[in-house]
Amino acid sequence: MLFSLTPRAALVAASLSLLAAASLPACKTSPNEGEKGATGATGDSVAAQPAPIDTIKIKAMAMRRDSLKADSIARKTGQLPGAILPGHRIVAFYGNIRSKGMGILGREPKEQMFRKFAGVLKEWQAADPSIPVQAALHNVTITAQGTPGKDGKWRLMNSKATIDEVLSWAREHKCILFLDVQPGHSTLPVELPKLEAYLKQPDVHLGIDPEFSLATMPGVRPNQRIGTLDAKDVNFTINFLARIVSENHLPPKVLTVHRFTRKMITNYKNIKLDPRVQVVMHMDGHGEPTLKKDSYHDYIQTEPVQYTGFKLFYEYDPKPKPHHMMTPVEVLTQLTPKPLYIQYQ
Repeated sequence: MLFSLTPRAALVAASLSLLAAASLPACKTSPNEGEKGATGATGDSVAAQPAPIDTIKIKAMAMRRDSLKADSIARKTGQLPGAILPGHRIVAFYGNIRSKGMGILGREPKEQMFRKFAGVLKEWQAADPSIPVQAALHNVTITAQGTPGKDGKWRLMNSKATIDEVLSWAREHKCILFLDVQPGHSTLPVELPKLEAYLKQPDVHLGIDPEFSLATMPGVRPNQRIGTLDAKDVNFTINFLARIVSENHLPPKVLTVHRFTRKMITNYKNIKLDPRVQVVMHMDGHGEPTLKKDSYHDYIQTEPVQYTGFKLFYEYDPKPKPHHMMTPVEVLTQLTPKPLYIQYQ
């Protein structure tokens, strides 16, 4: 049995136990009769040395305790308090506010873009009135580069001023914010900690892009080949976010994982879910509707993880004519399962 007390009482008891373990010196028994005590021949007292504190073990115990608590809540209700999915459909504008070429986010003047976004949100709400729409901005924050840079990692992080500005845009328009990571020739364990200060905020979430993850492909520059991430990389990201959720008492984070080929994510069956992180496998390819639907079926539907996403491209989907960008109604009636994360580039 997991708890003999109430869940809240057990959590408090576990916390106190961990605190005691961290703060008290090791107990010292009285010497046996005939043994020398704690006073030397001169009578000087010898201070008892506290046992070294294993902070890593304590943190692991705390994480395990929080994980069990989270899992017990999730088993009863299906989700943790404050979870966005599956009770909402997230609709996001994607890009970088400093770039006109990366997506609709940044391509048009701010107010013009938000007017367009308001219209898109209304379309999605009308297409499925049964589920509320949650607006989002999805800003590529660590961006793969065409040059290697001083450290040879082929990626560049946005300035603090840029991240702060896009966060202010999101909050001004009641959006959540996704910070997207294109690792280049770096790795997620190196890059993700750079974003931790932002991810400690409840309205900031994360995206990772295997297309631009090239650490296993020495000498390959971004856009020359499609990159890859393994389940172990996704699991590292899930654990990274879960720790932030627990340590900062946050609602679950949403993690989007871009995908449009099989090799972009290897060993998907080994991805280990955690109720503190909601994983969206996001079909990121462009093209005519039949191609996009086939990709969604092959790489998202038939290799399920948790939730699903679908990207629409303003510039690329309609080319060449007579192709068109799919409408909300088409997406919802022609894809199974119906995606709960929609992204416009």
